[in-house]
Formats: sequence, C-alpha cells, structure tokens
Amino acid sequence: MEAGMTPKPTESPLDVEAMLDQLSNWSRWGKQDERGALNLITPRKRVEAAALVREGAAISLSRDAIKTAEDDSPPFQHAMVETGWNNEISSSDIFSVRYHGFTVTHLDALCHVFHRGLMYNGYSQREVTEQGAGKLAVARVKDGLFTRAVLMDIPRLRAVPYLEGGDRILPSDLDACECASGGEVRPGDALVIRTGRWARRAAVGSWPIMQDSAGLHYSCMPWLRERDISVLMSDLASDAMPSGVTGVILPVHLIAIVGLGVHIVDNCDLEALAAAAAARERWEFLLMAAPLAVEGGTGSPINPVAIF
Repeated sequence: MEAGMTPKPTESPLDVEAMLDQLSNWSRWGKQDERGALNLITPRKRVEAAALVREGAAISLSRDAIKTAEDDSPPFQHAMVETGWNNEISSSDIFSVRYHGFTVTHLDALCHVFHRGLMYNGYSQREVTEQGAGKLAVARVKDGLFTRAVLMDIPRLRAVPYLEGGDRILPSDLDACECASGGEVRPGDALVIRTGRWARRAAVGSWPIMQDSAGLHYSCMPWLRERDISVLMSDLASDAMPSGVTGVILPVHLIAIVGLGVHIVDNCDLEALAAAAAARERWEFLLMAAPLAVEGGTGSPINPVAIF
C-alpha cells in the first residue's frame, strides 16, 4: 500500500484483536504494574534527554483553552469569583473542563480505555467507579514526563500544508520520515505526530472530527511497538477517523493504551514546534510535562513543553 492511501473500509476487528495479543506489554514490568511504557523512561534516559538542550529555547505544545463549544467538544469553562471590581485584596476564579475530546490538550491515563471488560495489564474495568479509578489513574504519572521526543511532520514530508481528512498515516510514512529527518525513534521516546490539524482548521474552518480526520492507521502499531515508545502525541487524537475498522472507533488508542501501556497526549498545537524544528533541521528535543496529580483521574489537561 502506498503512503497516504486510504485502506479499505471493510477491515476486520479481528485484525485489531490479533494485534492486541501480539504486541501486548502485559506483565512485562510485573503483574502489579500501573505505569506501562513509562517504565522505559529510566534515570539514564532522562539524563540523555537533558543533554539534548543546547539553546534553552522553549516551545509550548499546548493549545490555548477554547472557551466555546467547537469541534464536537464542550468548552473549557472559566468563571471569575473575585475581581478587581469586587475585592480589594486578590482575584480568584474557577476552572471546569471535560477535557476528553478534541480541543483541550490533555493526557490520557491508562484507565481511560476499556476492552472486553479489561484495561492495561489485565486490570478490570470495574476498578473505575464513581469515586474514580482505583488502578492506572493519572496520579501514576505524578512525577511527570521528561524524555527525548521526536517530531514526525507528515505534511512536511508530503510537501503539503496539512493532511486532508481522508489521509491515513501508514508505516511507510513513519519509515520515510525517520529516514529523511535522521530522527531515529528509540525506546522510552515520546513520538510526536503532526497532521497539520490546526493549519487545516485555519484554512478551511471546522469539520466533523470523527468523520473526516487524518491520523495514524492502526497498521502503524507494530512499528511503534518495535521502537518501544513511551508516549504518543499528536495534534488531534492520533487515530485516523473514521478508523475503517467495523466496530472499533479508535484502534490506535485501544492498542496503545490497553495493549502497550503507552500514554497518549491529544490535541497538541504543533505549528510553532514544526517551524522551530524545520528552521533548525533538528527533529529531536527534550520534552517535559506534568499532569495534575488527581488520584482516581482518567487523565489531565496538560501543557507539554519542547526545549531545544
């Protein structure tokens, strides 16, 4: 299959099931493990990542909070409590956000996705109750993400400003991008995939996200497992939508989170990063980020920062 071609829409969910079994990291770090592929970010890995900083230039990968409902997602709600008009001492406010969706930059914890009653490492989905997630919660990421990251700018590879909705990123694209940039992906890395989502939105406006969005085809998952990444990041939801697999809405999310124990960061804004990387002809950098330490949380809004 050529790069960018749309796979047939009749692909079987049995392929996804087989891939889950073949690529599984269950019990790799012990039967009680709750950190998944973050175990690959060792102290030595962090020291190596820190050595990537040469200029001290920092670039946020977070989208500013969107306070209106758009892109099939609820708004980030911000309400002022104390202001310069009603308080002589200080100001204060309230944030309320349903961050799982397509606008807020956020981290998915390993308890976020269920499959056949189970979560990563075989934990029951019933561990997640009205009180929160008893296992695999975002608080397991309390020490933060501090690792080497590699940007794969797929529109730049294809010499287009952004990917169209029907475009699917295939393993051949990842191979070509890795070869062209010299940014070999290694164990413990964060892999950052740019589709040009925000450039597309600026050019053509909004679209039905789940019906017409570029992203990874699930056939990329063995590639990611072979490189042993720790974190998968993109400017939308990593998955191509629709997936083309009957009955499986987000197969990349499913295999990454449930099978590999790979945390996912959705809805990054990668436009400034792409420009900075191209200007430097350098596609690797230090990534640092930390979620809110919410015991029982299924994820967290997050502000990832790239440092060159």
